[in-house]
Amino acid sequence: MAEKNQQSWAPSANGHTRRDKESATLQPDHDQLIKRKKRIKLAICIAIFAVFQIIVITAFALVVMRAKSPKLKLSDKFEFKTLIANSSPSSPSFDMTFTTQVRVKNTNWGPYKFDNTTATFTYDGETVGEVVIPKGKAGMRSTKKVTHGKDDGESGIDVHHEEEEVC
Repeated sequence: MAEKNQQSWAPSANGHTRRDKESATLQPDHDQLIKRKKRIKLAICIAIFAVFQIIVITAFALVVMRAKSPKLKLSDKFEFKTLIANSSPSSPSFDMTFTTQVRVKNTNWGPYKFDNTTATFTYDGETVGEVVIPKGKAGMRSTKKVTHGKDDGESGIDVHHEEEEVC
């Protein structure tokens, strides 16, 4: 019996003795506690990383990816087909036909769709002609060129229409 008691007692490193049963039941609790603390620390790190990623993505979306209005430009190159001027003192007038190019420059990182619109040409505050720019789409970070020929006389009809996309 004395041998059984001696086997059930185990000396520890600090000089205190502990029974094997106590040691066996306390050790798994300590291991589980350490594992639980590691899992909690990992969950906190993942949560901090997720919050950081949300902040970075939001800042990127608000600063870099914001939608900008396209730039609409009328080309400097006008090809005049005809220009007839009536210089009578009672009612001066002119009749002209020309071809020009309208550019829709899309600076966004996605395509830009635009509806039908009208470009109005004026001279001394008076409307001398209108051109209908048809519905279209400018691709991602590219320029859509729309070439128009216009009869700005009395008929006011589109003569020519051509589209081209430049990256």
